[in-house]
Amino acid sequence: MKRKADKASRVAKGQELEVEHVVEVTDIDPKQARTLLRRHGADWPKLKDEAEDLKKED
Repeated sequence: MKRKADKASRVAKGQELEVEHVVEVTDIDPKQARTLLRRHGADWPKLKDEAEDLKKED
């Protein structure tokens, strides 16, 4: 079961393109983009809102 938890905590290999896209569109760092994708999946409006909030905090 620990293996399942490890998999869930990482962005899948195919999702790396999504990470790159989020980074380009929102200007946040890749680590933050991975975290947002794990939390919200492909909910792009939510991802954009959360990324904007992160940028405001910096």
